[in-house]
Amino acid sequence: MPELPEVETTLRGIAPCLEGHAIAAMVVRNPSLRWPVPAAVSRAEGQVVSACRRRAKYLLIEIAGAGGGLLLHLGMSGSLRICDADDAPRKHDHVDIVMDSGLCVRFNDPRRFGALLWWDGNPEAHELLRDLGPEPLSNDFSGEHLWRLSRGRKGAVKSFIMDGHVVVGVGNIYASEALFMAGIHPSRAAGRVSAARHEALAAAIRDVLAHAIRRGGTTLRDFVNAEGNPGYFAQELLVYEREGNACFQCGTPIRRKVIGQRSSYFCPRCQR
Repeated sequence: MPELPEVETTLRGIAPCLEGHAIAAMVVRNPSLRWPVPAAVSRAEGQVVSACRRRAKYLLIEIAGAGGGLLLHLGMSGSLRICDADDAPRKHDHVDIVMDSGLCVRFNDPRRFGALLWWDGNPEAHELLRDLGPEPLSNDFSGEHLWRLSRGRKGAVKSFIMDGHVVVGVGNIYASEALFMAGIHPSRAAGRVSAARHEALAAAIRDVLAHAIRRGGTTLRDFVNAEGNPGYFAQELLVYEREGNACFQCGTPIRRKVIGQRSSYFCPRCQR
């Protein structure tokens, strides 16, 4: 699944194609995504894109002239690429955002767990966005925030930091990496992590996400950016999908454990 760095990389790739340009047509080949694509997306036609931004793993394409915008989620296997509007669609190319420049942003999603919706007014009030936690790279996120919300929590700290109500965008890959960097065992109860270690964890989350964005995200299976290129952070993963390989810090074999139905990778010596 594309995580925050992959979505941010996608945003940076498509924004120059969209911002300040008019949408000539919305071409929906298959409306049967995670939720049906609403007819309201046609309101974007003839309107200029005023801004593109990200909230959690959602892409927001703001169209001030229409009083709303497009809300897009890549789901498990979705991607966006920029191509000529006349290029023949490939298998699983479900939606085109055709621009007045002759280019289009094409949404491909083999599993169809992605989404394209319309929002009116304030996007932060949309039911998919209104209860989300802070952005991990914003000033609203800190170790104090994690420590405060973790009080009394008996569940695993890994599941805690992957909860979008606590902080957005920390998916399975980057949760494993951040916990290793902070020296915290993923199974440790969130409420048993000290304030100081929560500060270290918040710093590790910020560092790993920022670095992954600089490297263009992580490609393990499906992810490519808007130009069709893979992300390169996979080459620098410290623990994720390295079960049985030596820890880079101490040489102990990396272990895997299922936590919250997700594979978690950790060093049993370095993480407590």
